[in-house]
Amino acid sequence: MTTYHFIGIKGTGMSALAQILDDSGENVQGSDVEKRFFTQDALEAKGIPIYSFSEENIKDNFTIIAGNAFSDDHVEIREAKRRGLKYYRYHEFLGEWLKQYTSVAVTGAHGKTSTTGLLSHVLQQNFPISYLIGDGTGRGHVDSEYFVFEACEYRRHFLSYEPDYAIMTNIDFDHPDYFTSIDDVFNAFQSMADNVKKGIIACGDDEQLQQIQAKVPVVYYGFSPSNDFQAQNVKEVEDGTEFDVFVRNTFYDSFKIPMYGNHNILNALSVIAICHYEGLQADAMKSLSTFQGVKRRFTEKVIDSQIIIDDYAHHPIEITATIESAQKKYPNRPIVAIFQPHTFTRTKTFLQEFADSLKEADHVFLCDIFGSAREDNGQLTIDDLLKLIDHATLLEIENIDVLQEHKDSVLVFMGAGDIQKFQEAYEKSLQVSNNE
Repeated sequence: MTTYHFIGIKGTGMSALAQILDDSGENVQGSDVEKRFFTQDALEAKGIPIYSFSEENIKDNFTIIAGNAFSDDHVEIREAKRRGLKYYRYHEFLGEWLKQYTSVAVTGAHGKTSTTGLLSHVLQQNFPISYLIGDGTGRGHVDSEYFVFEACEYRRHFLSYEPDYAIMTNIDFDHPDYFTSIDDVFNAFQSMADNVKKGIIACGDDEQLQQIQAKVPVVYYGFSPSNDFQAQNVKEVEDGTEFDVFVRNTFYDSFKIPMYGNHNILNALSVIAICHYEGLQADAMKSLSTFQGVKRRFTEKVIDSQIIIDDYAHHPIEITATIESAQKKYPNRPIVAIFQPHTFTRTKTFLQEFADSLKEADHVFLCDIFGSAREDNGQLTIDDLLKLIDHATLLEIENIDVLQEHKDSVLVFMGAGDIQKFQEAYEKSLQVSNNE
């Protein structure tokens, strides 16, 4: 029996895939840098060994799965190739593994992780399933009927997959370090659509997705009456959102989700559409109301008089959606956005859009840009964004306690870099103040 060795096992996708293989009865281990990541908790709970990078980790008869962040001259990759071992990149192995199941790829510029989590939650109430969520959560089952997984468009990695179904949430221009234009992004999604074997569930309110040509049936969902699955009569209640679903203009059923904002209704509609397509009854989908969310997607806690939210939003569209959710859930509280831009290329490309989306908050604090090791920062600085937002202030760890002035507010920490260190520093400052 082979041992699967993961090079870069602490990555969110890699960690989730390692958990799936372990749950499926395989021998699993991995290696990574010393720094602790939140993904380690689940790996350690399953007893999956994690080693520091070293060529000595590589043994004969191992199957190697390498994270996409590591180049071919990495010490362990070189050793694996020297020994002639079976070797896969993450997306290559995933593409092979999912062939055992009825697979559902969840893809789109925004909403992938939340939708993957929501679909996994509903399906696992009804079937033994496996799932891979982009927040580092993975679960395998030896008797899985379905395999639900997040499929990322970056560098066209999702073209390694040939899923039975695909949920497509939206097409938007992002990853400007790789994609050249919205047309380039669309072409990648069109190629992905060509790989789907049974059916596509697509957001019909998205103009780009309306143009997708497919060899399989396409079921559209959204708010517009032209969609196959349409949400109507949306009502915000104390603990979530209620709405009616119409299937081809005929009332189907009423549903409730414990979230706020149109993007969350759309995510739920996509889940309802594919479950309906696979023959589930409406009652089997009512577990939408018990979804607990995924990591770093509107993750909330209450400290004293403040609500503190952690969110992965790192694109203007996502920032708008996150602020909208906060406003709808807490209509009587000021919204304070604390944002760390992620990569210089994305910040430069969407500079004005970032400013416009952040202006929706009552107060804005900006952290310095979290750059990628693969890019040159050029001349851009956080000051370029600061001067586009009248009510924005530069936030540094040293002056983090300025956030304490915003009593009774909702503090939304957003970003894909290390924004969490600012949140952790702030929570420590609160502890110090409370102890004085």
